Amino acid sequence: MVFKRRDPRGWWQTAREYVYPRGGFRRAIKYVLHRMRRLPDPPHRIARGVFIGTFVNFPPLYGLQLLTAAALSWLTRGNILAAMLFTFLSNPITTPFIAVGSIELGHWILGIEQPLDFATVYAAFADAGHQLWLNISAIWGDHRAEWDKLEGFFDYIFWPYTVGSIIPGLIASTIAYYITLPAVHAYQRLRAKKAAERGEKRRAIRALLAEKARHMAEKAASESADKFETGGDDPPGAP
Repeated sequence: MVFKRRDPRGWWQTAREYVYPRGGFRRAIKYVLHRMRRLPDPPHRIARGVFIGTFVNFPPLYGLQLLTAAALSWLTRGNILAAMLFTFLSNPITTPFIAVGSIELGHWILGIEQPLDFATVYAAFADAGHQLWLNISAIWGDHRAEWDKLEGFFDYIFWPYTVGSIIPGLIASTIAYYITLPAVHAYQRLRAKKAAERGEKRRAIRALLAEKARHMAEKAASESADKFETGGDDPPGAP
């Protein structure tokens, strides 16, 4: 195949590059900004896509962030590519901090009084995932499905996480929107100005070449007329 990798990546390399990009975070951020600068859309649509892409990093939409960002951008007429690019702000390094902060805020909003720390949140996710897997396997097995861990996870983790993620998500996405809007507008104006300057230079070069060609043609015609007047050469068509 034309686009097949020469050296296929293993699962460990894929997982490692998902946590830490091969070229580092600086290169990944530069790539995102480079793609953002070249999006062919009005600034308000790009900023709308950035708003949505930033917001979907906060709710617990694991595995559905790209699809959700694309769908919301399509519904709001935002730039879909910008929204999908900004979903990568959520990664295994930033997600734990977003999760713990959102859950703590959700507990405060819902009035839930329960000790909460990183180890507790991690254990709740692990227990819920394990019980979900056991319940799925119970469809083909002979053991009973149990829901106590999943119910506790929903009541004390997932629902508070969802509620608590709305406010910081809106704050972060609003900031991203108002930073992106003037930045993209200024960049597109600068790019249009440079394109106009390049066009002017090309037109000036073409005009200069045309003037030079006209001058050479006039000079050749003048030299031919001078030769004819002095009798140095026979005129064209003379016997």
